[in-house]
Amino acid sequence: YKTQENMLLVISMQGGKCRNQSSLVRLTGTKYSCGGGGCGACTVMVSRYNSTTKAIHHYPATACLVPICSLYGAAVTTVEGVGSIKTRIHPVQERLAKCHGTQCGFCSPGMVMSIYTLLRNHPEPAPEQITKALGVERNLCHCTGYRPIVESGKTFCVESTVCELKGSGKCCMDQEDGSLVNRWEKMCTKLYDEDEFQPLDPSQEPIFPPELIRMAEDPNKRRLTFQGERTTWITPATLNDLLELKANFPKAPLVMGNTELGPSIKFKNEFHPVFISPLGLPELHFVNTTDDGKGDNRCGIQLAQLNDALHFIVSEQPKEKTKTYRALLKHLRTLAGAQIRNMAPAPSFHHTSHLSLIPLNGPFLERSPEADLKSEEIVSSVYIPYSTQWHFVFGLRMAQRQENAFAIVNAGMSVKFEDGTNTIKKLQMFYGSVGPTTVSASQTCKQLIGRQWDDQMLSDACRWVLDEIYIPPAAEGGMVEYRRTLIISLLFKFYLKVRRGLNQMDPQKFPDIPEKFMSALEDFPIETPQGIQMFQCVDPHQPPQDPVGHPVMHQSAIKHTTGEAVYIDDMPCIDQELFLAPITSTRAHAKIISIDISEALALPGVVDVITAEDVPGDNNYQGEIFYAQNEVICVGQIVGTVAADTYAHAREAAKKVKIAYEDIEPRIITIEQALKHNSFLFDEKKIEQGNVEQAFKYVDQIIEGEVHVEGQEHFYMETSSILALPKEEDKEMVLHLGTQYPTRVQEYVAAALNVPRNRIACRMKRTGGAFGGKVAKPAVLGAVSAVAANKTGRPIRFILERGDDMLITAGRHPLLGKYKIGFMNNGVIKAADVEYYVNGGCTPDESEMVVEFIVLKSENAYYIPNFRCRGRACKTNLPSNTAFRGFGFPQGTVVVEAYITAVASQCNLPPEEVKEINMYKRISKTAFKQTFNPEPLRRCWKECLEKSSFYTRKLAAEEFNKKNYWKKRGLAIVPMKFCIGIPTAYYNQAATLVHIYLDGSVLVTHGGCELGQGLYTKMIQVRSVSVFSNIEEYACYIQLNNFFLRNAITLNAQNACQTLMARLHPIIRKNPKGKWEDWIAKAFEKSISLSATGYFKGYQTNMDWEKGEGNAYPYYVYGAACSEVEVNCLTGAHKLLRTDIFMDAAFSINPALDIGQVEGAFIQGMGFYTIEELKYSPEGVLYSRSPDDYKIPTVTEIPEEFYVTLVRSQNPIGLGEAGMFLGSSVLFAIYDAVAAARRERGLAKTFVLSSPATPEMIRMTCVDQFTDMERLFSKEKGSPGHVSYSIFFCVSYSERRQRETESVFKCLDSFNNLDCPEPNP
Repeated sequence: YKTQENMLLVISMQGGKCRNQSSLVRLTGTKYSCGGGGCGACTVMVSRYNSTTKAIHHYPATACLVPICSLYGAAVTTVEGVGSIKTRIHPVQERLAKCHGTQCGFCSPGMVMSIYTLLRNHPEPAPEQITKALGVERNLCHCTGYRPIVESGKTFCVESTVCELKGSGKCCMDQEDGSLVNRWEKMCTKLYDEDEFQPLDPSQEPIFPPELIRMAEDPNKRRLTFQGERTTWITPATLNDLLELKANFPKAPLVMGNTELGPSIKFKNEFHPVFISPLGLPELHFVNTTDDGKGDNRCGIQLAQLNDALHFIVSEQPKEKTKTYRALLKHLRTLAGAQIRNMAPAPSFHHTSHLSLIPLNGPFLERSPEADLKSEEIVSSVYIPYSTQWHFVFGLRMAQRQENAFAIVNAGMSVKFEDGTNTIKKLQMFYGSVGPTTVSASQTCKQLIGRQWDDQMLSDACRWVLDEIYIPPAAEGGMVEYRRTLIISLLFKFYLKVRRGLNQMDPQKFPDIPEKFMSALEDFPIETPQGIQMFQCVDPHQPPQDPVGHPVMHQSAIKHTTGEAVYIDDMPCIDQELFLAPITSTRAHAKIISIDISEALALPGVVDVITAEDVPGDNNYQGEIFYAQNEVICVGQIVGTVAADTYAHAREAAKKVKIAYEDIEPRIITIEQALKHNSFLFDEKKIEQGNVEQAFKYVDQIIEGEVHVEGQEHFYMETSSILALPKEEDKEMVLHLGTQYPTRVQEYVAAALNVPRNRIACRMKRTGGAFGGKVAKPAVLGAVSAVAANKTGRPIRFILERGDDMLITAGRHPLLGKYKIGFMNNGVIKAADVEYYVNGGCTPDESEMVVEFIVLKSENAYYIPNFRCRGRACKTNLPSNTAFRGFGFPQGTVVVEAYITAVASQCNLPPEEVKEINMYKRISKTAFKQTFNPEPLRRCWKECLEKSSFYTRKLAAEEFNKKNYWKKRGLAIVPMKFCIGIPTAYYNQAATLVHIYLDGSVLVTHGGCELGQGLYTKMIQVRSVSVFSNIEEYACYIQLNNFFLRNAITLNAQNACQTLMARLHPIIRKNPKGKWEDWIAKAFEKSISLSATGYFKGYQTNMDWEKGEGNAYPYYVYGAACSEVEVNCLTGAHKLLRTDIFMDAAFSINPALDIGQVEGAFIQGMGFYTIEELKYSPEGVLYSRSPDDYKIPTVTEIPEEFYVTLVRSQNPIGLGEAGMFLGSSVLFAIYDAVAAARRERGLAKTFVLSSPATPEMIRMTCVDQFTDMERLFSKEKGSPGHVSYSIFFCVSYSERRQRETESVFKCLDSFNNLDCPEPNP
């Protein structure tokens, strides 16, 4: 790169990533996933030399946010610079692969770089550093469940003599109660061999380039200016130079880490012609402790450096002087990931005078004009004073996820007392996320000066602060009632912390807080996960070269970790290739009046704009619309696309297309609105047995209820990606894409282009995650891109940005379940009438099949003699929801477990007892009259109860709950009967073609799709037994057939292999000691065919919906899961302590892959049921369009103890689908904990806890004096209290209890009796 002064932009690159397929750089290991620094897929290592300390600093950074100009003088290492299969792989890459830490592999390069950077700084890390490097440092994975990734990192830790389970000093394999391992026979726990690992040798790492050291130490620094097409980047040489630039360009933003400005430019269309980057100015890059007791933190330092500096000061200074520092450290622990903390500057603002001092007080933080800075001023430093003995400072925070999530509400609070007293001398309270700026409760603080720090003060403070800090009902982000409750809940927590601190200073003078309140003081700790994975050992008589049953590494794992596995966007640029950007609807239901594309076509690089008029064939095929025509039916519907020479040009042009709309009524967004307007996609599906109405007349009790289960985003790491290549003859077209259903893509593209299907070839080698989201949607997107390629006659690369992918492709169907249950007082359920309604969206997609699956699987594991289930898909003006892991089962079965739990509550019985009472016990028929044997179900249930020590732990949880008022523990166990297959027989067929080449290598061609589940790996294992003896000895290559495409539930190629072996048998018999290559050569000489096909007709399933019966599924998979959680009733946070899973898995072909599927599905299910929350506006606009807004689990959310056992029984296919529902054990454990809190408060024992059980849901269901106080004040102000824009609902999560007004006022006095909290009536 050249500057205006003809200086080179010098960067040392060890690997790289070129987003626009530059011909100069072909390093594609670094993956582009979210574009906003929120997922970690693009993590690289940046190394800089500090000329002052003479030290080299390595830190992880998200490449998608790092401006290239900011890297002047830095060394950048990408995954290619770490290791390669072409040279040698690095131990980090090897261990991540061999520990089975990859599935789809798209996140793996980022994981490698985070661990590698840690090892460059700490060659022998502690386990908690590994957890921090992956979890706190914002590396997301939606496949593996994280456990094997953490385990691979822990292999670099200093070896311990025992695993020290839970810090007990004992090995988990030696527990006395035998709850996990004792009495197990022929069970294995070793998924990899540590002896195979190559050692880590830090001396072999690449050196920091000496040229960059010489540059850094050059005293003659010069201003750098980089000129782009539209913008200029200036790096000043000195502080005075910076001030001069600020005076000349007063509106130019200062760029340090680009962590705030970058996303605003990319996603909010901000534009700045000039950027000023003081990055590297020595005057802004140091931390100093002054003699007057103030920490001088220069504003150029990154948050990570500030964190290190604060830790050092805290370690050196007396505790009483560093209270502010420790409060900051606590906040920094949860603030963003390490990649962001290593880029973002310390202060959250960029301006202040370099000569004057401005207090960091309320007016400044609230951006009052009189306290704000002039445009030519900058911040040079921030002074942090020491605290004093009678001074208390705390930071408080609550977010959707424990780490790496924007705060729902955060607070900084400080109080100073008159020496030796609890009389308030000075009080400050600041709140964040309750307004457009930080808000100071200054009036409340003034009123409390001179008051004693006691319960009456707290009562007044809560009332006054609620009155002072007002959140309007339509506030951005919603959750108004919850956020107002958090304002006073966090104040109460601050009050307890200060009271505790006063007591520790003078126990005689200041009474301590109640023992039951102690647990409210601390947040949940972050623990390094531990556990055991158990599976059936292979028969000792099995030949050693037979790989079946062994935990073989994923076939592509090494390529995943080196970044050499090729995904669609990694494919080389093709001559005359164009990039496609979508033009999407901004209205949910409207008539298209006009489309003006003139401004877009005038932009540089734009080749064409494609609309519905350009579709040569069907634009509406089987109800799916490729390009909107005449009207739009959802926000996010594709109206057109722009084809341009670069993606940036295409994206910019798409913004310039002007569409005029005229709204159409009705606009249907929610299920309730669809029911009101009788808007459905299909007829009702129904099954029934017994006489439901008659049975209701003879039961002891009847309950009715509703359960809402919200939707879920697939959040596959590789967004929808297509490369369409038009051929020059016969209207042929080849599409490279990531899909689960190539046949459908072929069908839809052929329909859109009006050509025979044999002209369309779909090639799919792998995709970076799918989870059902790439079953139907790639067909529509493939048709969209094919039409563009057809019109332009040029190759089209269509890679959706994360926000567009989430908007256009939708996800799991939200569900409303209504039930009426009749039961006896002993817990036996006699009758059930269940109705399911799902939000299907605007087109059919897979909604009919999803409803069928929900209805057919609606019993789960329970026999109810009189049972009726009905289901319908609602048609709404939202993007069409589609297939998702579990295919409706995770939503529908939550309703089943909910009414089972409600029955238990009404009968005063434990839920697990009612479950066992009603569980299938012998060979039976389902409600649709299919016979099955529940013996494996009973076995999984029994072993889960026993080996999880369920009853012992439940007693321990009850004891914990008695001792703790603000934290509660809950346990739940759920059984599962999951049907495998599809009720339509022809969907189950499969075909395979096997070739043996003359060198002995084998090619297997089939219709399966590798999504990360290890399909190819298992096929190689099976074929290695059938065709040749050693999996390592001969190459077995698997590819997808480009012409003969099948959507197969099961793949059977053994008969093809057996056919080949039968042909080879005479040759082998004549030369039994010969080599494989010799046999093949001889066969060829004898003209023996070395190709064979295998065909599996499929399971002959059927379902007659008229009769409501059929042989719908070929077999079932069974399982059970037990989870234990701890809930913070004061904030709504929860912590998953332990999970035990027992899964019916027959004799697993590959235990490592199967356990990975179970763990990954469970964690994905846990996220679905707890923190993953889609939010729409009432107008149907999706708000959750990035990892900043939509939170999937990180490493810190997985169980602290995680045990998975594969129980030998039925067929193992489908474990990844089935395991999703087991995550509901976390939901019902939360329910159990919340129920314990409500019992202690004297509230109704039966309540609704819908899914997901977000912090908001948990907190507002744990009704107490704070929730009541908030509702009282909202009522007095005439505010509706809570407006939630959670998906499909604009009403409160919390139940609306009918209470008399005077009982609410009583809660205000409860502060005066903290030692003995009385339950509310």
